[in-house]
Amino acid sequence: MMAIQRVGILGAGKVGIVLAGLALDAGYTVRISGSGSVQKIALTIKTMVPGTIASENADVAANSDLIILAIPLSRYKNIDANLLKGKLVIDAMNYWWETDGIREEVLDPDTTSSEQVQAYFKDAKIVKTFNHMGYHNLQEEARRKGDSKRKALFVTGNDSAAVETVANFVNSMGFDTVVHHNLADGIMTEPGSPLFGASLRYAELKDVIDHFDRTEFGRQIAAKVHSR
Repeated sequence: MMAIQRVGILGAGKVGIVLAGLALDAGYTVRISGSGSVQKIALTIKTMVPGTIASENADVAANSDLIILAIPLSRYKNIDANLLKGKLVIDAMNYWWETDGIREEVLDPDTTSSEQVQAYFKDAKIVKTFNHMGYHNLQEEARRKGDSKRKALFVTGNDSAAVETVANFVNSMGFDTVVHHNLADGIMTEPGSPLFGASLRYAELKDVIDHFDRTEFGRQIAAKVHSR
């Protein structure tokens, strides 16, 4: 398991800003980039998360041990796949039609979004988390380990060592974890699922995950896509 000291966030929107704040509070060095120039986001970053380093994608990738993708899903291919070569990457993205447009233009309906992200960033290790809890909850409900009110996040990926590292990172950010080792299971936390938008304690989250019919949910999503 690798040691994480430097966190990079691609995306300076609401989720990216909140995660930057949590990472700073947890003692990490944090870099963040947005869709515009460094000058464009620097003042916002300085005001909202002082201590975070506003930078460009290439600098964020080169100087971070862990990268968080916190951009609209439709824009992930705007990032040069080579930038994340060999990197540990958290996919915190979801398909959201209001920002991403028609699903078929963004996603192959026969595989999950994280699998497609992994296929594009083929030389990175993708782990899915931070995507099913709203940014307000992420910001307001982080708790120390052992706190009875502590909430949990789902963490899943294909590489066991990467998943373990990310699970420890999530714990340091203030959340318990329910862990799987199949990136395709990320579908269980995406929009339309019972978990999306939920803020649950460990036992509650695990119970929903354990009783989730992923196959049936996949059929429902596919049916919605093909009915348009």
